[in-house]
Amino acid sequence: MIRAAAPAPGEALPGFGPYQALRLIGRGASSVVYAAAHRGSGAAVALKVLSAQAEGDGGDDAHRRFLDQARIGARLAHPDIAAVHEAGRQRGCAWLAMELLPGCELTRYTRAPRLLPDALVLQIGERLARALAHAHARGVVHRDLKPANVMLDLPAGTLKLTDFGIAGLADASRTRTGVVLGTPLYMAPEQLAGAPADARSDLYALGVLLYELLGGRRPHEHASLGELLRQVAQQPAPDLRTLRPGLDDAAAELVARCLHKQPSSRPADAAALADALQVLRRRGSGGGAGPMQNPALPDGCAAPPKPCR
Repeated sequence: MIRAAAPAPGEALPGFGPYQALRLIGRGASSVVYAAAHRGSGAAVALKVLSAQAEGDGGDDAHRRFLDQARIGARLAHPDIAAVHEAGRQRGCAWLAMELLPGCELTRYTRAPRLLPDALVLQIGERLARALAHAHARGVVHRDLKPANVMLDLPAGTLKLTDFGIAGLADASRTRTGVVLGTPLYMAPEQLAGAPADARSDLYALGVLLYELLGGRRPHEHASLGELLRQVAQQPAPDLRTLRPGLDDAAAELVARCLHKQPSSRPADAAALADALQVLRRRGSGGGAGPMQNPALPDGCAAPPKPCR
């Protein structure tokens, strides 16, 4: 339940700082997101408000992680990273004003029949790797890369990496109570074992994301968290070519490298991974068209709903 942030029907929408909420566009377990406007300039933003319950459950850690997005956002300026404008606290709720993003969460394209063409997936991976390289060069590790944290607008050719909410903490792999932060399905073995995440952990998560976009499932899935942790720690991912017949051998092997249990066996860094993905994409598409241009989109992918978060 969101206090002071989810008005009942007929009630006025809330305002936070210089921003006025216009309509509700998303609701998650810990926050709600409004389309909003700056009262002075009229600039459109997304206004993300942390729920009072989430603040209560997570205490000061939840509040700090939320507001850290603004501090970290000020260090990042990349066309494929969502811009964060400012943050504050009002009426018992922490709020964050960020770039209003069109398109859909990348999650939309992780299952049949909406799986994207190989070349387009490789291009998405390349752009995300370059965004990560920008962040890593500034000392920022994302730590929670997953399809739900990527917004894609295929018609416009835009892609945005979002939610650096657990990045940039002194020890972002754990809270004060020892709870591991992140999404286990996308976390590297060393993260799940409690070691601090680093840039190579982000490369593992990008490998999981690419595997899912190409194969329609994650490399490790299980209803039991304990069994999932065992699989991630001990079992190699199934060969991606068994799920994606006809996939270029080099592409399958590059994704497998990202998923290697040992961080030292993954690509050297995000920039190197981006370069490798670019080579594969160009080789497979005869040089490649402009951003996100691919005529062979599956049914239902050409015009994702706007917005969907």
